[in-house]
Amino acid sequence: QLQLVESGGGLVQPGGSLTLSCAASGFTLEYYAIGWFRQAPGKQRELVAVITSTGRTNYAQSVKGRFTISRDNAKNTVYLQMNSLKPEDTAVYYCNAHQEAWGKDYWGQGTQVTVSS
Repeated sequence: QLQLVESGGGLVQPGGSLTLSCAASGFTLEYYAIGWFRQAPGKQRELVAVITSTGRTNYAQSVKGRFTISRDNAKNTVYLQMNSLKPEDTAVYYCNAHQEAWGKDYWGQGTQVTVSS
């Protein structure tokens, strides 16, 4: 079964840190661009960070300098390290695996991140 599974979400105080994981089964993440998206209540889903198959990264302006996306191909997993968290980071976080040439696109089920005191 081809799937992505996110984990690592939870409740954290402002200024705290969390690391999200996105693990793939049934396919190899190495050949995919991986994006972390988030969706807050009443808002559209937005791209937070992306890492290409060659390791290039890009970030939304709102998280630049606080979030870091990385990949471990040996573990078939992509991570999102989130530091200096703010209440406005509260959302459901989703990972997406995209391979343009093959027309493949997979989404995980999402993990809740809540930043609150």
